[in-house]
Amino acid sequence: MANITTTGFATEAVAHAPSDTIDETTKLHGKALYAGATGDIKVIMAGVTENPDGTTLSADAAVTFKAVQAGTFLPIAVDYVLNTGTDAGFDTAGALLAIS
Repeated sequence: MANITTTGFATEAVAHAPSDTIDETTKLHGKALYAGATGDIKVIMAGVTENPDGTTLSADAAVTFKAVQAGTFLPIAVDYVLNTGTDAGFDTAGALLAIS
């Protein structure tokens, strides 16, 4: 059998439901995303700790990936996927995977 290494590759994928709660319970800690549905995905990128104006982190720090197609892997580092601004199709179980 071949010796397989996982260095540099994702080894975990977990279904993730979008949420407008911004705290440790919903933080993804820099995970990439897989879209199993088509639509917009609103995220706060990993490492963002405050809003652009210097105030406490909120949805104001988010960016929206528009018209993401089903089956797309997003090789980005995300801390939060927000419900408001993310299309309803991503609420379906398994439609959005957090990958690390």
